[in-house]
Amino acid sequence: MNVCGLCETQLTDGYLCPGCTLATARRLDTAPRWYEALAGFLQPAVTGPAEGVRSGGRTEPPLPLSEPVLVLRGPGGIVGILEDWRSAMQADRGWSTPVLEGDTARRVHVAARALSINLEWIASSWPAAGAMAEEIRDLERDVRSVIAPTDPAERPVRMGHCPTARDAQDAPCGAVLLRRPGQTSITCSWCGTTWPPSRLLALARAQQDALNAPRTLAS
Repeated sequence: MNVCGLCETQLTDGYLCPGCTLATARRLDTAPRWYEALAGFLQPAVTGPAEGVRSGGRTEPPLPLSEPVLVLRGPGGIVGILEDWRSAMQADRGWSTPVLEGDTARRVHVAARALSINLEWIASSWPAAGAMAEEIRDLERDVRSVIAPTDPAERPVRMGHCPTARDAQDAPCGAVLLRRPGQTSITCSWCGTTWPPSRLLALARAQQDALNAPRTLAS
């Protein structure tokens, strides 16, 4: 007797129970929309122009992009996970290696569709079905943690922008600072500067100084 590779329900045969098969089908159907939705979260929110600015006769680079979103939309994120599972599935069925064509959005759609239309065989005959379903479930969780946190108590609190000087000209880092539930200190995910509770007032003052610093658009 087998068990479902995702929820461990007892099965008479196969590798995914009907409920987990349906849930995986839903996730595969919505995977292309995950990729599209994440595009709106690439650039941290800014106060003022997002383009390069000139400060003190020097051009500053734009703010860094969101690293978690870059990872999910990058080669090792949504597209990489789906294409790896599609390749593994086709190899175990004795089929040829998939041809990867088009931009990343198109490749996400094609890989998700290929897994979806083979899901009946995957659930009934593929020992790797549980591992595939688990990774796709975790991928959905990671995407939703960015675009739609379900529990307000789990949402990070925005604490403004990092004022840490990047160089001798005192150009601020500018990345968005977040304080996550359970954390007392604030750490910049871009430059690594940490402010413990005793330095929060200093952080607020540094942010105000950075906001008041004269800036003009780059030519």
